Amino acid sequence: MSNTMEVDPRRLRPSGYTVAASIISIGGLINGYDTGSIGAVTTMPYFETTFGVLSPTIRGFTVSLIMLMGAVPSFFSGQLADRFGHLRIVMVGALVFVLGVILEGSASQLSMFLVGRALAGIGEGLWLTNVSVYITEISPAARRGALVSLPQFMATMGICIGYFTCYGSIHIDSSIAWRLPFIIMGVLAVIFAGSCFYLPESPRWLQINGRRDEALRVVERLGISSAEAEKDIFAPSIDNARPKAAMTLSDFSLVFNKQYRMRTSLGLFILGMIQLCGIDGVLYYAPTLFNQAGLPSGTASFLASGLSAILMLAISIPAALYADNWGRRTSVITGGIGLSACMFVIGGLYAADNVHANAGAGRWFVIVLIFCFALLYVSTWGIVGKIYASEVQPAKTRAAANSLAQGLNFFSNWLVAFATPIFLAHSSYGTYFLFGGLSLFTVVVLAMFMPETRGQSLESIQDAFHAPHWARQLRSIGSSLG
Repeated sequence: MSNTMEVDPRRLRPSGYTVAASIISIGGLINGYDTGSIGAVTTMPYFETTFGVLSPTIRGFTVSLIMLMGAVPSFFSGQLADRFGHLRIVMVGALVFVLGVILEGSASQLSMFLVGRALAGIGEGLWLTNVSVYITEISPAARRGALVSLPQFMATMGICIGYFTCYGSIHIDSSIAWRLPFIIMGVLAVIFAGSCFYLPESPRWLQINGRRDEALRVVERLGISSAEAEKDIFAPSIDNARPKAAMTLSDFSLVFNKQYRMRTSLGLFILGMIQLCGIDGVLYYAPTLFNQAGLPSGTASFLASGLSAILMLAISIPAALYADNWGRRTSVITGGIGLSACMFVIGGLYAADNVHANAGAGRWFVIVLIFCFALLYVSTWGIVGKIYASEVQPAKTRAAANSLAQGLNFFSNWLVAFATPIFLAHSSYGTYFLFGGLSLFTVVVLAMFMPETRGQSLESIQDAFHAPHWARQLRSIGSSLG
């Protein structure tokens, strides 16, 4: 009887592709840690002693500079990955980031701090695009959604850890109070860079570059079944033709050729527009939003940096685990409707003068809706956007198209983070109506042009884009109704 109940220990081990996806997702953790810590760092007393009190404009520029600079390498990191492999570019990005945080953490002048922040952004721009593409290319179709959502889940965890690191370090009676988060990020980035020596290169990249024998060994190491590999990795396809060893600026236009244009446009649109819903305004400036709603600053800081981070992390767990249990279209459409509704209702409450500092239920509606907005984003758009932008691209243009989309994503992040305090200073309700309108516009466009991809192999996804436009539309509508 006991023999029949024995469990093979090998079945309890996570698959190779799960381990690889988890390790490479450290990049998301570092990105989230910076998001969760930089706002608090710039208001710490010892930071202000070192650099002086920053004006709102300078503070916004300092906080958002990492995203602006991240957009620059994102536009060409895909081409570098096509030539050298995803992991080499990730490692270089991690090392550039290490140099950046060393300058930030040791800075005695604001100019030195900003140079470090710019270098950190360049490093993030190099790795973030390739992290998503790498996970997409090593993941079986049935697990791709959950695995590609890991960097987003780790980013949410990083935000939470960053908040509470600053909550503890602010009590240190020296400049280490604000320097400690950068020391921690530097250590994480060194570990991240070192992991690239352990991880196997994408078998799809190896196959496309004529290294089939090595690709077969990697498939075995990752634990991908032979049937899955033959169907999804080694199957011949015109879209899987070997990319050029090096791409010129004119070659870069390949992603906008007629046969790839729709897929590239979808990737650019979804990764650009999901940020223009205003999520970075909420993440970076939640204390300001809560103060505007009428809460005292101490309560606002607690709600923004503590409770919101814990709730976002908690909801990210089931969202990541069940990412493949509901359709991409369902998640985008229902999530977008909810996000736009939150923004419109908040804007309406302010426009109707129903939000008052010391009385009335309006302020509590605003607070609850801000939390609902953040949680809804984390569980829908925050996960689906990067999954979809990566998986709809054919192997030939996946790295290039995804790097363009990630660059636009960085730029949208920067635009929202930089402009939100300016918008709020001019209008208490216009900002919410703007973000709500952009969210609703995104829903309408994606509902019209976004084919369903859940559970399909990367190569079979491409069939949806080879079909006539009217057939794609009918197929997408049918997927939504089904």
